[in-house]
Amino acid sequence: MVRWLNDAEQETWQSYIRMRQRLEAAIAAGLAADGLSTSDYEILVALSGAGGEMRANALGTEICWDKSRLSKHLARMDKRGLVSRCTATDDARGREVRLTDAGKAALENAAPNHVELVRHAFIDQLSTSEAEALRSLSKKVVGRVEREDALG
Repeated sequence: MVRWLNDAEQETWQSYIRMRQRLEAAIAAGLAADGLSTSDYEILVALSGAGGEMRANALGTEICWDKSRLSKHLARMDKRGLVSRCTATDDARGREVRLTDAGKAALENAAPNHVELVRHAFIDQLSTSEAEALRSLSKKVVGRVEREDALG
């Protein structure tokens, strides 16, 4: 039996969708001005956070991308000199992805504008209690989705 959304629930869901779409579009435009896509930035941030190097499969898991999408995007980033890919030292079947000096410089160049946009468009709109509630809600929803994903 389908539990249809009532009017308030539907408004909540649609408001979330509109917020996400508008915020993602603003972030994409901001990053494009610095020469990066949101996908580039996501990968560069993940690599930077991991000390500059990750196994490709771990990177895909970290950013929730399938192998094909990640491989194609990494190939484009590799051609632009933002990352390098090589055979894993501990397993010839595995691939490692490394943040290059150019990738690190691109991230360092884009980060201040990106953070300012995130702060202006999102963080500064929230009170301390709203931010706490959003963190809690986000963790709750992500936890549920991840648990159910793990269950198949």
